[in-house]
Amino acid sequence: MNIEELADRATEKIYEAEPSLLIRFGERGKEKCLEDNHHHLKQLQTAYELNESSFFIEYALWLNGILTRHGMKTKHLIDNFEIIRDLLATGRETEQTSRMDHYLTRAITVLKGESAKGEV
Repeated sequence: MNIEELADRATEKIYEAEPSLLIRFGERGKEKCLEDNHHHLKQLQTAYELNESSFFIEYALWLNGILTRHGMKTKHLIDNFEIIRDLLATGRETEQTSRMDHYLTRAITVLKGESAKGEV
């Protein structure tokens, strides 16, 4: 898995899907989004190396708490994780990408549960 390439592609897809983000947050926001995607992928890689989905889920919940306190919506993080999952699926399926897909899917499910509670 090439973290640099995946982070770049995820960021591009986010801004393609929501061009208003560039107007709202400017280039600095796009740089921050890229940086966030690096963090997501590094956490995902660590969860894979530890063989622990809970590691990534705990990261997702922690990050969601921070983001929602700063005015973001849980949906933004879910959308970001779905984009990463879709990008992983476009490559050759391996044991690594299969487990990472599982970790992302579990985190998305947990985040949707948090969102449904109305906590965000």
